Amino acid sequence: GPVVDELTEKGLAEESDGAMCIFFRDIPALAETPAIVRTRDGGFHYATSDLATIDYRVSELNADKIWYVVGAPQQLHFQQIFAATKMRGKNVDMTHVAHGSILGSDRKIMKTRDGDNVQLLDVLQEAVERASAIVKEKNPTLSKDEQKDISEAIGLGAVKYAELSQHRMTDYIFSWDKMLSFQGNTAPYLMNAYVRTRAIFRKLGDDVTFSDAVTIEAYGERALAIKLTQFGETVPDILNDFRPNLLANYLFELAQTFHSFYEECPILKSEGGTRASRLVL
Repeated sequence: GPVVDELTEKGLAEESDGAMCIFFRDIPALAETPAIVRTRDGGFHYATSDLATIDYRVSELNADKIWYVVGAPQQLHFQQIFAATKMRGKNVDMTHVAHGSILGSDRKIMKTRDGDNVQLLDVLQEAVERASAIVKEKNPTLSKDEQKDISEAIGLGAVKYAELSQHRMTDYIFSWDKMLSFQGNTAPYLMNAYVRTRAIFRKLGDDVTFSDAVTIEAYGERALAIKLTQFGETVPDILNDFRPNLLANYLFELAQTFHSFYEECPILKSEGGTRASRLVL
């Protein structure tokens, strides 16, 4: 309510067919599409709540930069919100980080059998349940608590990674089999690389000695060392056009390189300086 009152008092909103609207007559791209901040019956639209939320984030949270990670179809809405915010005299850096859609096997927006949009919580619960079935099959001797922890890590990680590994503007087909596979560009594949590293140190126990310098002799050592040094080059690129998939792709390549290193360069069976150097890697 106070947002609409302020907009009206400053002459930024005006009545049109009983509704209060913000017109963007000086902005050609938005001139034909006013933002409704109060409907004829006194209700409020997303525009109103978004403007009120910006007030809160700027005045209470001291935000100087706000990113909206919302689907591409909402582009016009955010253009209006950003323009209205400038008209209100608020200097805050706002960006709409648009993304594509998640599609079902029929290449249409994911829906339930009843035709409703699929809820994220339902997806996460099913991911954990499916992961649990895999864990029980592969490791039936694990305790229930261990199975639960591992299932949640794999299930939730699989969904997160499937989303983050896509170019954010690309629509992609949601596939349980691909997402939970231990082969290919998936979270379980990356987790497997991490588990291998933990297993090495667990087996060594207190018998761990690191070398002061890495000795590069085998091809696998060289490939892994080079891939590791590329991390510093990769991170800055992620914020260029907001692309976490660049980091996901790097981590997948790193996992591949590590698996090759693991197979080619024995660690537990090596000794002395060779083992100490490989442990650093």
